[in-house]
Amino acid sequence: MSDKKIIAVMGATGAQGGGLVRAIHADPEGLFTARAITRNANSDAAKALAALGAEIVEADVNDGASIINAFKGAHGAYCVTFYWAHMDPEREIAEAHTLADAAKAADVKHVIWSTLEDTRKWVPLDSDQMPTIHDHYKVPHFDTKGESNRFFYNRVPTTFLLTSFYWDNLIFFGMNPKPDGQGRYALTLATGDAKMPGIAAEDIGKCAYGVFKQGIVDKTVGVSGEHVSGAEMAATLSEVLGIDCYFNSVTPEQFRALGFPGADDLGNMFQFKRDFEKDYRGARDVEASRQLNPDLMNFRQWCEKYKDRIPLT
Repeated sequence: MSDKKIIAVMGATGAQGGGLVRAIHADPEGLFTARAITRNANSDAAKALAALGAEIVEADVNDGASIINAFKGAHGAYCVTFYWAHMDPEREIAEAHTLADAAKAADVKHVIWSTLEDTRKWVPLDSDQMPTIHDHYKVPHFDTKGESNRFFYNRVPTTFLLTSFYWDNLIFFGMNPKPDGQGRYALTLATGDAKMPGIAAEDIGKCAYGVFKQGIVDKTVGVSGEHVSGAEMAATLSEVLGIDCYFNSVTPEQFRALGFPGADDLGNMFQFKRDFEKDYRGARDVEASRQLNPDLMNFRQWCEKYKDRIPLT
């Protein structure tokens, strides 16, 4: 029987949770072992985690009793919600509440809650600085997480982990450089000249593992691999991918008008990062992140690792 402490990992087959499970089991001398929580234990992703040595447990965030059961006996729990799977703010808040309740009921000793700023603290709902979305939010996928912090405060020992822009969005989220029809490629963002904290999704999990190892509790920790502007990103993409890529700087209004699902949310997000650059960047320290994860990648390193997976269409 292993005497290693169990870390229960929500979203274990996703980007953040998967990175954490792999980090735990890449450290064979560590004090922890992963319990990978998934809705489908028979998925290829779950089987791959089992092959690493992770315990696989089926549970669904819409079934609170199953989450309590999945958390029982665990020293730690990594809690993350899945806004882009449904784009329903109230549902995400309910999911966060379920996770916090389950952690309390299971007597988890250390929770990491993957969160973001509640932008309404900077831009009140009655402000016309940016549009209000769904009547209650400025940046829904930020605000719901920030609002949900209250479920964890003073209830379970929690580290509030502020994440950054996933560079993996260039692979999976349609933010890759697009052909402009004239032989060049456009990287379209609405961040102006601001430097935007970004990170490899897998490094979020590695940083979270560092938080568990160092026992950092009841604090807010922001993680980033590098603060990089749109122009700097385009220049790096040009060099690494061997293309002529330029930064297509659009206004938040223009980005919101692109019309794809979530364009208004993302347009407001970029505007928040641009307009409140000092606060947003100040909350995400690269060197502190490297203390948690010595293998932390910067943007160029990430591009070099994944250059063959970035679409150019």
